[in-house]
Amino acid sequence: ERHLQGPVAPARAQRAGRTSALQMSLPIDLTGKTAFIAGVADSNGYGWAIAKALSQAGAKIIVGTWPPVLKIFEMSLEAGKFDEDATHPDGSKMEIEKIYPLDAVFDAPEDIPEEVLNNKRYRGLEGYTIEEVAAAVEKDYGKIDILVHSLANGPEVTKPLLETSRKGYLAASSASAYSYVSMLQKFGPIMNQGGSALSLTYIASEKVIPGYGGGMSSAKAQLESDTRTLAFEAGRKYGIRVNTISAGPLKSRAATAIGKAEGESKSFIEYAIDYSKANAPLAQDLYSDDVGATGAFLLSPLARACTGLTMYVDNGLNCMGMAVDSEAMADSPAAALAKPQYA
Repeated sequence: ERHLQGPVAPARAQRAGRTSALQMSLPIDLTGKTAFIAGVADSNGYGWAIAKALSQAGAKIIVGTWPPVLKIFEMSLEAGKFDEDATHPDGSKMEIEKIYPLDAVFDAPEDIPEEVLNNKRYRGLEGYTIEEVAAAVEKDYGKIDILVHSLANGPEVTKPLLETSRKGYLAASSASAYSYVSMLQKFGPIMNQGGSALSLTYIASEKVIPGYGGGMSSAKAQLESDTRTLAFEAGRKYGIRVNTISAGPLKSRAATAIGKAEGESKSFIEYAIDYSKANAPLAQDLYSDDVGATGAFLLSPLARACTGLTMYVDNGLNCMGMAVDSEAMADSPAAALAKPQYA
């Protein structure tokens, strides 16, 4: 019986927010299972963390990477830049067996516009629509067991909703929400019964998060609603489970890309991390492998009766209705709880 054990992480990885020093042991055995993770392009995001946890539990790992960053990701892997982050506690390493170019805003070849076909970042690549990638995976591996959607993009994410264009709003929905629907449409038929699908969402789906704009909050709400509907439909049609993880803020490449607002000293994600540590019930760092371990559980037979869930992995921030570090709360009894009382 295999056990998923949390790493005693190198100091560099801990500082980067990728791993914790906690030891965990779960009876998760995914030997013989094949997992396709869409949206892996570096080693500091939640997609990588989920892939690594699945690998540690014995699953075969294949990934889909956005074409414009595919070459640099492949070169970094070959150069060993991710070796430390790919290392398991026993010294073995996660092996990514195959990388497929994947642009999840395109369902089929006829959906690709001319400007993309002629774009130099896509030059020399083919078969990167969801339909084509699913067909390629089936040809290479037959049926798979695990599908992970670690994708999100909003071209106008820095704009307030009142300033978001229709094009920007629909682009966020297409890349961040409908892509999960499309992936289950195309991958569902090649998934083994008892398999599982997982996506990543954010608390902006249900709470107002200023700075997370451009229709991204709406896209995450769509993703969570679709998760429940897909759990029923894919459960009845394919016998698979469908869940999503609402993850707390992590300074990943994608989150950092949101950037700083004019006149501000910190980026959106830096403010979000500081706010979370100041107000969440658990005043501790959130690591990507916290999400990785939860993902491995939800994607394993241990969660065979769990579907349609939005699972919060955010140190409990989702349950808070008031900011205890607010100036307005300075003289209230709650202010005394703004700092942890334990040693």
